[in-house]
Amino acid sequence: MTTTETPDILPRILDYANRADPYPLYAELRKTPVALQEDGSYVISTYRELSGILHDPHLSSDVRNLTHPMPAMQERATPSFINLDPPEHDRLRRLAMRHFGPPHTPGLVTGMEPDLTAIVAGLIDDFAGKQRIDVVDDFAYPFPVTVICHLLGVPREDEPRFHVWVNAIIDSIDYNPKTDPQEKLDNGVQATKDLRHYLGGLLEQRHGHPGDDLLTRLANDDGPDGRMTDAEIVSTANLLLIAGHETTVNLITNGMLTLLRRPDVLQRLRAEPDLVVPLVEELLRYEPPVHIIPWRAAYSDISVGDTIVPKGSKIMLMLASGSRDPDRFHDPDRFDPDRRDNQHLGFGSGIHLCFGGPMARLETQIALTALVCRLADPTLVTDPPPYRPSPVLRGPIHLLIDQN
Repeated sequence: MTTTETPDILPRILDYANRADPYPLYAELRKTPVALQEDGSYVISTYRELSGILHDPHLSSDVRNLTHPMPAMQERATPSFINLDPPEHDRLRRLAMRHFGPPHTPGLVTGMEPDLTAIVAGLIDDFAGKQRIDVVDDFAYPFPVTVICHLLGVPREDEPRFHVWVNAIIDSIDYNPKTDPQEKLDNGVQATKDLRHYLGGLLEQRHGHPGDDLLTRLANDDGPDGRMTDAEIVSTANLLLIAGHETTVNLITNGMLTLLRRPDVLQRLRAEPDLVVPLVEELLRYEPPVHIIPWRAAYSDISVGDTIVPKGSKIMLMLASGSRDPDRFHDPDRFDPDRRDNQHLGFGSGIHLCFGGPMARLETQIALTALVCRLADPTLVTDPPPYRPSPVLRGPIHLLIDQN
């Protein structure tokens, strides 16, 4: 067994003081690919080990397989498929995917391109007359929120209500009982209940009524796997509403920050719009929106490299570290939109590969192309910008730029 304890590195990664640049700490962490922590959990940080365990059927996403469940886990309602294992995970994901992508609705994402382009154009039109813009508040947040509300059938005017709940939920994802006040966890639990109650109310209105939004389709469709229960629909909608905009906000904002730091790449994208496709893939590797999967469970003893992770252990997956692993990627700390064989971990891997990845890619491609083409000479006001509190969903909370 080669595992050793590295109790000092992980707390420094989680410390907000290092949010703007955790990558040197990831490099330090990778010296011990599977690192045992003082609480008995395991942190995995290298590409080979991460890629392997993400495809290991002994890795569980079900909290019931943890020997020591995390705080308030027992209080949570019907879990979404992201927190379930096969066969239940597979059934619920198939039921959701029938209405979100191929083979049942193959043109959903690509068919939205004209609408996405129009939304982006309208937001940028609103920049007129403003010297200073907050890329987050003025663009990267309202864009994907508008899209996911349209897809789900959630009234866009209700955004101020669920925005408060989503913030509290995100804030509680990385709750640490040793350092965080109980209030942080309590707020997250209550916000989860409030959001599910709200979505349940919307669902009640959809039964028996035709419509094109996802909530209506899930409420009324009987496919080969039957129909979701109302509790399962609410859990799925809850997941998609949060993941459908929070991660994309970070991806767009991280992308614009990366381009503003590299004027040569920004200018090249202006001249070569097709560059945006590999550029977004490199962005998912270099500055991903999700840095950490904060917990998984060992369904049984798991062999990871030279280490045996005991059954029931909590496992933390450092995805952003794996995507900067020099044993897998040449010169990994260099942003290179021409990079080949870019099998990053930006959307995870295995059976839980990001459900909304195709939509997030398209949204970011359209957003970044429009921004660099329509902003004449944007400059950063503050670098580094202020970051969101979470080390899990990492991105700037504001990104101020001046139009010159």
